[in-house]
Amino acid sequence: MAKAVVPHFQNDAGVPHISIGVTEFMCVGASAPNDHPHVYLDMGDESEKVCPYCSTLFKHDESLGAEDSLPEGCLVSMESA
Repeated sequence: MAKAVVPHFQNDAGVPHISIGVTEFMCVGASAPNDHPHVYLDMGDESEKVCPYCSTLFKHDESLGAEDSLPEGCLVSMESA
């Protein structure tokens, strides 16, 4: 059975919103050691979701892939996590 990986996103730049290509994801805040508890977020039928810890607004953008973000570089590499 294949294991599905939920993408993790961070907001090191402190931008007010991040556009992503998925509706289910994890927010980690910023890079360790400045991260917050890693929280699973699901947009459901909505196109936006605010992280309850860092207040980053995540916006779903269907034109982006599962590992893409605007601004670029917000995906957390799971090899280093």
